[in-house]
Amino acid sequence: MNTVSAPLRNIKARRTILQNAVRTLKTAPLSAWFGMIVILIYAIFAVFAPFLAPYGEAEVVGKAYQLSSAQNWLGTDQIGRDLLSRLIFGARNTIGIALLTTSFSFLLGGTLGVLAALKRGWLDQGISRVVDAFLAIPVLIFSLMLLAVAGRSIANLILILALLDSTRVFRLARAVALNVVVMDFV
Repeated sequence: MNTVSAPLRNIKARRTILQNAVRTLKTAPLSAWFGMIVILIYAIFAVFAPFLAPYGEAEVVGKAYQLSSAQNWLGTDQIGRDLLSRLIFGARNTIGIALLTTSFSFLLGGTLGVLAALKRGWLDQGISRVVDAFLAIPVLIFSLMLLAVAGRSIANLILILALLDSTRVFRLARAVALNVVVMDFV
């Protein structure tokens, strides 16, 4: 039995990370491919916004509320700025905020989830009850209330959204960690 499994282990070990990623992507459903392509296009627009946008982000190029034309494909806003340029530059904010919020959320929720599963006892119960209380309140209303209290800034937005999204990550990380903690090798 060892002679059969050893060559299989060697074949798997010889694959590079890129080869493993390609094998995994080949089996991805069509909807996942569509989502990845949309995110990739959005990221390209965010990175190369100064080169792709026809005008500057805050540049006034016409009258207020002009309809679409050859110069302004999507028209202008209430001040006279090109909407296409603003949309392209807006990708930077959207991608940045989403990336930071997700990173903080996973860092906070994952760390607390694993810590709660490892320590158990009163720490696990305390953190779990706080997370349950956060989950009982509708996220949108609670986040708007916290933004009103903390103030309207990008940093506050990122921290509040990360805190509220970390509750789901906490529950998942705790559940997985509880399954691993009871195994013999831990």
